[in-house]
Amino acid sequence: MATGKEQKITISSSTNMSKEEVEKAVQDAEKYAAEDKKKREEVDAKNEAENLCFSAEKVIKDAGDKIDEADKNDINQKIATLRETISGGNVDAIKLGTEDLQKAVYAVSEKLYKNQAGQANPADNTTPPAGDANGADGQVYDADFKDVDSDKKDGENK
Repeated sequence: MATGKEQKITISSSTNMSKEEVEKAVQDAEKYAAEDKKKREEVDAKNEAENLCFSAEKVIKDAGDKIDEADKNDINQKIATLRETISGGNVDAIKLGTEDLQKAVYAVSEKLYKNQAGQANPADNTTPPAGDANGADGQVYDADFKDVDSDKKDGENK
């Protein structure tokens, strides 16, 4: 320090728990560990399901009229069912509903990509003729060459 005085900080625990209290806290933690794990699993399943519902709605909105009405209705129905299941709190049912909606969204996404690829690459099944446009018929010649123009320029600059 600039003042030249010595400074000290001492940190000490403010609670003095007895061994019995510490052991009781550890036992309580172990006792409720399974319950905490179950609750965490439920919260994670609900979050995953909500995120999937949001993503599915976004896919439908972004695709617009590129998705069949039947597919839109199917996904919207599955979203509604999953949201009802989420409010029920049954983890297994939420996971099944999430899986069902996920499959439906994947199927629609696959159709969208196939349609998009089909539009980008129109069906052109013609094969190019053998050989290149110059009629070389696929023959390749290995040759060395010398650029005469660059030699002249180098000679002029010297």
